[in-house]
Amino acid sequence: MAGRRIDIRGTVQGVGFRPWVVRVARSAGVVGRVRNDPRGVTIEAFAADDRLDRFVAQLQADAPASARVVELRVSPIPDEDLDGFVIEASGAAGDKALSIPPDLATCAECEAEVLDPGDRRYGYAFTNCTTCGPRFTIATGIPYDRAATTMASFEMCAACKREYADIEDRRFHAQPNACPVCGPTLSLVMLGTEEAPKADPLESAAVLLKRGAVIAVKGLGGFHLACDATNASAVRELRRRKHRDEKPFAVMVRDLDGARMLVDMSAEEEALLTAQERPVVLVRRRIDADVAREVSPETPLLGLFLPYTPLHHLLVRAVGRPLVMTSANVSDEPICKGNDEARDRLDGIADGLLLHDREIAMRCDDSVARVIAGTPTLMRRSRGFVPRPFMLQEPVSRPVLACGAHLKNTFCLAAGDTAYFGPHIGDLETMAALEFFEEAVDRMQTILSIEPEVIAHDLHPGYLSTRYALARAGVTHVGVQHHHAHVMSAMAEHKHQGPVLGVAFDGTGFGEDQTSWGGEFLLCFPGRFERLATFRPIGLPGGDLAMREVWRVAYALLHDAFDGDPPVDALSLFHDIPPQSIAVVKQMLERELNAPLARGVGRYFDAFGALALNRPVSTYEGQIAVAWDFVADDDVPESYPFEIDRSRTPMEVDLRPAVRAAVDDICAEVAPSVISARFHNAVVGVTIAVLQALMADRDSVPVALTGGVFQNARLCSGVEKKLLNKYAVLRHREVPPGDGGIALGQALIADAFLGDKG
Repeated sequence: MAGRRIDIRGTVQGVGFRPWVVRVARSAGVVGRVRNDPRGVTIEAFAADDRLDRFVAQLQADAPASARVVELRVSPIPDEDLDGFVIEASGAAGDKALSIPPDLATCAECEAEVLDPGDRRYGYAFTNCTTCGPRFTIATGIPYDRAATTMASFEMCAACKREYADIEDRRFHAQPNACPVCGPTLSLVMLGTEEAPKADPLESAAVLLKRGAVIAVKGLGGFHLACDATNASAVRELRRRKHRDEKPFAVMVRDLDGARMLVDMSAEEEALLTAQERPVVLVRRRIDADVAREVSPETPLLGLFLPYTPLHHLLVRAVGRPLVMTSANVSDEPICKGNDEARDRLDGIADGLLLHDREIAMRCDDSVARVIAGTPTLMRRSRGFVPRPFMLQEPVSRPVLACGAHLKNTFCLAAGDTAYFGPHIGDLETMAALEFFEEAVDRMQTILSIEPEVIAHDLHPGYLSTRYALARAGVTHVGVQHHHAHVMSAMAEHKHQGPVLGVAFDGTGFGEDQTSWGGEFLLCFPGRFERLATFRPIGLPGGDLAMREVWRVAYALLHDAFDGDPPVDALSLFHDIPPQSIAVVKQMLERELNAPLARGVGRYFDAFGALALNRPVSTYEGQIAVAWDFVADDDVPESYPFEIDRSRTPMEVDLRPAVRAAVDDICAEVAPSVISARFHNAVVGVTIAVLQALMADRDSVPVALTGGVFQNARLCSGVEKKLLNKYAVLRHREVPPGDGGIALGQALIADAFLGDKG
């Protein structure tokens, strides 16, 4: 007989891991014990050596589907004379490592019970087991036990206790276990009236939705605003109340067959839609889709997702139609999570609130994903993925908090060899958003028992995330260049220490020369970078105003390309712009007043798209670029001309020839689909040309494609196809390529900078 201690780290709490270990041990003839501890799961096993070998091999090869084992360490311990294999009480001492899984979508077994009239959980909206249900959003501490969740106040009935204690039951040690007798309950509150529906809350909500009402539905990480997605007037009214003019809404459908009726999906998109994380998936809409045009008024993409809680399953079935499910907030504010908060903030937006009495410990908005060049790519990393840890190739020397970006903010905590993204915060444009950011940071630090010694932040001094970072005392502050962080996030995801030639294309990012970068070719190492090439800058007349009034960027592009004498009279984009506004913009550019220089590739997309599509205004970030992408004709092989100034350091991409050629095409009434294709082909061509010039003596260096512009599937796939035959390409998958992914890079750069890791 021998003894072995087995320490397992990863996502191994709240997923039925301990009962699975017990079953494996008993079948292998191994005695001992298993327990949760602050860093994961500890097993002390005793048997003959050959049996222990088989036991350990099975632990490594066949974990439960929801578990993620990232480390398994085995060490010898003295033999003990035991009779069986048991689960011990959780240990609370020692260093902590978050092993709580993300919230898990309803499993097939639980869904079947909820829909079975003969089952005791028939119609119960909070049914779950060890393989599904709420996890991160109800956790108040670790180890992950019921006492450290918002289910602590719900005492299990006798039947639920029997399930919880029976190792052969799939609810054995399922911490949120509940039933209609002992668990959370639903209620429906009408806003703006004293009336309270006396019928079943869920059925009443479904009736109201079918009549065109807007209902706020309390889910896992916050509230959704729901309405009938086939009802154009209901969708328009939701837009009016939410102050969301044109940005697409997400739509929840009953099942995969329902999704197929609305969109054309590839096998990869179907797999992403049905994945356990249940993200919102951006898929091309069918022409005959029975969804109001107002749901996604300007793009052929539809954001679809499947129900991921029993409540969602029951509600979509009861309504019998696809439902708009969008974050319950006014645009740019945090998602609502508490019942009282929802009553206050959603009055005037929702007609009623479908509530429950289980508290949400952590706000966590829906994740968003898209298949890009055949690869599932997260564009927003939140519910279903947070707080899944990233194992680092090299441990950080001191605990780090990285505060992320200004737009699409997420933060990152790193300690030892593990990094954790926080939930999606959104744009840090308001004090309410900053308060959510601070709340989420505090809770993650508390759960992890991490007290950062280093705080990394963006170089931009005006960002609220930067101000927050600099206001924290007793820590070392490290400013990190925005695009270096983008590239480092890709390097970390692929566990590559560098050097890497990073192509970082986005709309804006504060550069070390005090100008706005965003068309960067960087040779990157963890602690430093060299800027090798960039794009010719465009003036932004009016600063941030030019991001919305994109005609200003288009004018600046023309002013540069035509030596101060742009042919505005020949271009319909400017026909409805007041002449005095054009004159003011012209003066701004010529006098260099309130017209900061920007090199962002995203600004080129905005400018070309505005010119060819006659779109003077953008109501949300990326609106013009998305429309510009989808109008392109796939069968057009031609490219607009460009130049590369190799005499400069860094070398500079010059798209003025492309601007002049595009203007000629517009004046000749060439179709926008052709102009868009030629523009996209030019950006792909210039990217490859610059990389070939830079890689002349760097053949073994991988290329990382990062930044929000690489969420453009046409550009990303075009560049990747031309690179793959010769270079290794690092592209994002679980770390968003946009600003929602840079916090990971910030954390590792700050650590490398302080530790002199090169």
